[in-house]
Amino acid sequence: MGRHALPGSPPVPLTLRKSARARRISLRISQLDGRVTLTYPRGVAETEALDFAQQKEDWIRQHLQDRPDPATVQYGQSIPVEGVERRIVLASGRRVQLGTSEIAVPKGAEARRLARFLKELARDRLTEACDDYAAILGRPYSGLTMRDTRSRWGSCSSTGALMFSWRLILAPPDVLHYVAAHEVAHLAEMNHSPAFWAQVERIFGPYQAPRRWLRDHGADLHRYRFDPAS
Repeated sequence: MGRHALPGSPPVPLTLRKSARARRISLRISQLDGRVTLTYPRGVAETEALDFAQQKEDWIRQHLQDRPDPATVQYGQSIPVEGVERRIVLASGRRVQLGTSEIAVPKGAEARRLARFLKELARDRLTEACDDYAAILGRPYSGLTMRDTRSRWGSCSSTGALMFSWRLILAPPDVLHYVAAHEVAHLAEMNHSPAFWAQVERIFGPYQAPRRWLRDHGADLHRYRFDPAS
């Protein structure tokens, strides 16, 4: 992959990717992190691909402008937890406490503490969901890890190891469960064939609504800024 940028204020970083399977020049803007990827076929000059991006500059900048603004996690701000907006308030004790409309966080490194709490809650919810779906599928998984991924919400390796973005705990429960079922289904079908989607529907049920929610609102889950290490 090559690194370039559209000139202007501000410059727009471009990731160039030459693909043997590409039939035409195409642009993709990640909903998660705003990364602009320019893909072009073999046999097409890099300069031609860059010219294409230059012609689409207005479209690129408009899409980047429409992305949700980042929000720094702090007292008084609201953040969704399991799809419900909760206001961040000062805790009276030493532990993070989740209420119906508030989430109380102790003073001192509060963003880091909140991120740690959300990761643990996400692990609990995803482990329970994956255990249930793996039992229905009849295929065990080998492990489960949490990350703050930008390019995907989950993955399943060839060895049966599952990985999820802990930010799924910010989404409504049916969205988190859909992603869990999606990755567990890969234990039986390591592809996105009709057989795979049939497995998703068998262990989860109708999946179109949560899948659409993730496509339409998933980028919003990445607007919340915690400690850089979170």
